[in-house]
Amino acid sequence: MDSSSPQGASPVLCLASASPRRRDLLASIGVPVSVLPSDVDETPYPGEQATAYVTRLAIAKANAAIPHTPLPTLGSDTAVVIDGAILGKPVDASDAAAMLRRLSGRTHQVVTAVAVTGPCGVLYRCVSTDVALRRITAQEIDRYWLTGEPADKAGGYAIQGLAAVFVEAIKGSYSAVVGLPLHETAQLLHQQGVPIWMGHYNSHT
Repeated sequence: MDSSSPQGASPVLCLASASPRRRDLLASIGVPVSVLPSDVDETPYPGEQATAYVTRLAIAKANAAIPHTPLPTLGSDTAVVIDGAILGKPVDASDAAAMLRRLSGRTHQVVTAVAVTGPCGVLYRCVSTDVALRRITAQEIDRYWLTGEPADKAGGYAIQGLAAVFVEAIKGSYSAVVGLPLHETAQLLHQQGVPIWMGHYNSHT
């Protein structure tokens, strides 16, 4: 189990995800974590809607970590959705190109669920954000794939990375598009008694 602790603080939460983006987002609000990725089958059920899909996976990931840690656990999952279809991580360059062509010049939804276990059982929230991309040329799509960034990203792009130049506008939670809706996450952590802002206080005498 790896740990990520703001300013040396002891972990107060187990992050059931290998995502460095989620770890960094939690660190940004002063929540030191132990990292324990959950091995959960991420195949959507036939006809499963995106909200139900990401919520199911977030809860499953959080629950899978419970036997391995005394800490509250956090699971999360994100899906890119357009025309009702869930876009996962691209399997190769042609798959990534097909995704970006589909998203080019249109508005799509990024749906992220977060679940936190603790004294109150399993609490969860799901957030949907609208993301509008400008038109992306075929040359840009090819060059973007060569950067290596799209390979492990849902929908084939990273809003916080090089693909930021494609984003015209967002309506909703930016951090949820990156991987974790911080407003809702902080509320869940508070309900489960998990502190935030650790290591971020100045002492005054």
